[in-house]
Amino acid sequence: MSFRKFGQNDVIVNTMRTHPKSEFFIYDGKVYYNDKPNQSGAFSSQVLNVPPGHISLYEYNIDRAAGNNPLIYPFVTKGSSNIGFRTMTTTEYVTGFEYGDIMTGSYPFSASITREYMVQAGTRSVDVNSSTGETFAGAPTYPHFYALKNRLNFYGTLSEHYKVSSSYGDKSLQTINLLSVPSIFFGDKIDPGTVSLKWYLTGTLIGELKDEKRNGELIQTGPYGSTGSGSVGGVVLYNEGFMLLTGSWALSDVPLHLVSGSATAVSASWRYFGAGALDNVTTGSTSTTYRSASFNMSFKGTNDIQTVTMFAHARRGEVNYSNNPTFLQYGQTQVENTSSIVYEENSSRQIYNSVSSSYAGYDADFERQVYISRVAIYDENKNLLGIATLSDPVLKKEDEDLSFKIKLDI
Repeated sequence: MSFRKFGQNDVIVNTMRTHPKSEFFIYDGKVYYNDKPNQSGAFSSQVLNVPPGHISLYEYNIDRAAGNNPLIYPFVTKGSSNIGFRTMTTTEYVTGFEYGDIMTGSYPFSASITREYMVQAGTRSVDVNSSTGETFAGAPTYPHFYALKNRLNFYGTLSEHYKVSSSYGDKSLQTINLLSVPSIFFGDKIDPGTVSLKWYLTGTLIGELKDEKRNGELIQTGPYGSTGSGSVGGVVLYNEGFMLLTGSWALSDVPLHLVSGSATAVSASWRYFGAGALDNVTTGSTSTTYRSASFNMSFKGTNDIQTVTMFAHARRGEVNYSNNPTFLQYGQTQVENTSSIVYEENSSRQIYNSVSSSYAGYDADFERQVYISRVAIYDENKNLLGIATLSDPVLKKEDEDLSFKIKLDI
């Protein structure tokens, strides 16, 4: 093994931007992600132990179940270091456990899209002062809407449709359909111009929204000539992963039951898009007419991957020795002299001639050559950082120059 130092132009650090596509299909209270079917395992009905349409955040507990193959879980012992779980309150930590007790959590963690149906999104509860009888506004009924109000107004420079209060109405008084997409699905942000929402009724497309202007406006683009074509049905927050749908025009006259716990049938509109995406809307909470509706959401994410490219050079006349025992002829004496004060290896050991000949019964002339099977990367203190292994060893002759390109995501 020989050490070589990277030159000034041998290490290149750059950024690779990718746009992975995510697609969700929602039907009958279930979410399907990127057309992945249910995968059952030998021990569990779901090989990843998460519901369909979910991503397993760490992919722990693959094909595990209770019994002989139990689930793994995080744990920590209460001690003087006061280490606990982030979700645990100080009171729970102090009063709920003694020193030496084991605190446990649960795996796996998962993520999927969710939907929240908000009627008059700005509604707040009414609190009463018990002393004076005076009433005042209490906690918001839909705290997620209040959490997004500042961001909506911030993006008002892109489009008036973002603003909470504008010439297009007051969102606090409107019915809002909020779709939440966890960042694990899109990375840094949703790629503008790639969002598509499709509304299906008995398998027929009755409406599609796209952000074709790339300014966050979700404009109805199809089907051609459909009611609401060209109108803005909502907005998308690219960096935060939220879509707020407010379009109230009817996409179809067929009455459907799309509100959980309500016996009232409604016409298909963008306010009901995605019904069944972890929002308690099921056939049991509505009616069998709910099964006539299905939804498709697709978009591309933006993911920046830092990569380092390294060029390792094997110059002519260099890298001509191998530590592999087969590099030397078999059967030679390794040690010349040895005693309590002397250890001398055989200095006349011969290298095995690995040069092949095209003729039978004839040995080709000896040439120095080695087969390079891997390249190791060390830091300045010669600490091993990694090893790049070749799928097939590469022949390096004495009079050849070779360069190996190593690429690593960081």
